[in-house]
Amino acid sequence: MNTQDLIDQIAFIKEIDKVKYIQRKTKLFNSDRCENDAEHSWHLALMAIVLAEHSNEPIDVLKVVKMVLIHDIVEIDAGDVFIYDTVKSHDNTDEERLAANRIFGLLPEKQAKELIAIWEEFEAGETNEAKFARSMDRLEPLLQNTSNNGGTWKEFGVKYDKVYEKKSVIKNGSESLWNYAEGLINESVEKGILEK
Repeated sequence: MNTQDLIDQIAFIKEIDKVKYIQRKTKLFNSDRCENDAEHSWHLALMAIVLAEHSNEPIDVLKVVKMVLIHDIVEIDAGDVFIYDTVKSHDNTDEERLAANRIFGLLPEKQAKELIAIWEEFEAGETNEAKFARSMDRLEPLLQNTSNNGGTWKEFGVKYDKVYEKKSVIKNGSESLWNYAEGLINESVEKGILEK
């Protein structure tokens, strides 16, 4: 056993506990309480396992689970940027890159490289696994907002066009989940919980 590796791994484990304190704008299903990043990542991991059969292409489910579990760890340093923020881009990759290097860099070199590579793959969104992982990341808040009578859409005045644009990423990973999501978006307009 390499004692230094274990010390580094424990330091990483302690550091990522901070993900539990990062509050997202989206609220839990049928709730007024905001979700935190750890809850979000856990939910996406289970969604990926349960919904894997709906992927457009064959995927390595374990890799997708790794992606969704680590994709928001960078927010420990970079913070959570609301997907519909009108001031700051949701793709704050420079800040996130520094965060990825620092946080994953706490691990032994081999593990650090692996997790940085998985995080980069998710961010690029080009592989089958990344496309499906990103579908999960866009689907979960949609399900939450529809369960909360518009949730953050109403709270922040987000309109149909913006929701449709941001959520259409789902189809890159799963046409069937996109068809379902698109139906929910249109139902939300009909119900008056999303303004067109």
